[in-house]
Amino acid sequence: MKKINITETVLRDANQSLMATRMPMSAMKDILETMDNAGFYSLECWGGATFDSCLRYLNEDPWERLRTFKKYVKKTPLQMLLRGQNILGYKHYPDDIVRAFVRKSVENGIDIIRIFDALNDFRNIEVAVDEAIKAGAHIQGALCYTMSPIHNLQMFVKLSEQLRDMGCHSICIKDMAGIMSPKECYDLVKAIKENVDLPIVVHTHCTTGLGPLTVMKAIEAGADTIDCAIACLSGGTSQPPTETLAYALKEMGYDAGVDMTVLKEINDFFKPIQAKAIADGILNPIVMLTEPDALVYQVPGGMLSNLVAQLSAQNALDKLPLVLAEVPRVREDLGYPPLVTPSSQMVGVQATNNILAGERYKNITKEIKAYLGGEYGTPPGQVNTELQNKVLEGKEPVTCRFADLLEPGFDKAKAELGALAESDEDVLSYVAFPAIAEKYLEYRRDRRLKTVQYSIEEV
Repeated sequence: MKKINITETVLRDANQSLMATRMPMSAMKDILETMDNAGFYSLECWGGATFDSCLRYLNEDPWERLRTFKKYVKKTPLQMLLRGQNILGYKHYPDDIVRAFVRKSVENGIDIIRIFDALNDFRNIEVAVDEAIKAGAHIQGALCYTMSPIHNLQMFVKLSEQLRDMGCHSICIKDMAGIMSPKECYDLVKAIKENVDLPIVVHTHCTTGLGPLTVMKAIEAGADTIDCAIACLSGGTSQPPTETLAYALKEMGYDAGVDMTVLKEINDFFKPIQAKAIADGILNPIVMLTEPDALVYQVPGGMLSNLVAQLSAQNALDKLPLVLAEVPRVREDLGYPPLVTPSSQMVGVQATNNILAGERYKNITKEIKAYLGGEYGTPPGQVNTELQNKVLEGKEPVTCRFADLLEPGFDKAKAELGALAESDEDVLSYVAFPAIAEKYLEYRRDRRLKTVQYSIEEV
């Protein structure tokens, strides 16, 4: 009986895809020991947008969140998502920052690092992979899956070979928009297996309704691990349901390695959290729906939930269909980048600007300007030269690895923070998100001062 590994995503990607990563640590802590006994291959719990949201919305230290996970999860490997040279932010950072971030992630509890680059330009993950190897982590190199006139089976196989040659221990097919059909997935997994002797992980979403079918065909083709989310926070823009897949796999003669009784306990725990999130407006039911139009606009789960939140905040949710229709047009202008952070946010914001302004590229974001200037790497295809010329104003785009042009940044950031920085982790938080991290660190300092003041008064 072949063993199929299940990575549970409810602590990170399901949380991010359905409720824009607004689930606080206090809501998860009491179920962690139970989750540790479920038989999961790994718990994806950190990275992605969790870092930003902890600081920006939850007044939490993301590093303390990771240490808390490690405190209660003793047996199951902890997994994170890292954006290569972008680490967990939205721009490229100097190599010293990337190395420090990877090293501290492992020191604080991460066992598996899924590393990707939004453009599949693997020059941008070389440093992160190298440092992860030195730190002793399992490196899962990711292919950002997308469909376009230039993306094909041969391209993805070649990219897989690059990941193997870099020293990755496994390869993840990262279908962030849930657009990979069962046949495409079967063909891709089979082709990679025939050319690269590494375990294959398949990550998809249920946005289009294809998720469970795609995952099953992946297993038929030889995939070793699948990403799933506990039932009440699965489906829609999240992952396929853990319990359903585990049951189906058992019926088909596979061993998913999970305890169904424990899975029910986990699901029962998260049900009231889901209900509260809906009641509080954090989880908009629209992201739970099946949307086959996503096969056209290719918007991933986290991007869709954020678009809904952004438009709602501007009382412009009625413009969502127009924004979604504009997304593939902007993507074509940019040379068909896969829509994954940070390119998904860049394309989404620019599409929103185009619609709300009533004129395409009237207001061009600084991120799009940087992208067209080559700062994010080499676009997969040809960009709109008229748009690029408008942005660059006669300058040539960068063609080297952009990080080669960046000065070391850790010591400078540490000096800027001064006494606010109590650890290297604080400095890394500040580097990733300067304004919001500084605000959080001031909040933490003031809270401690008040606690000390109250204690003195009691004495």
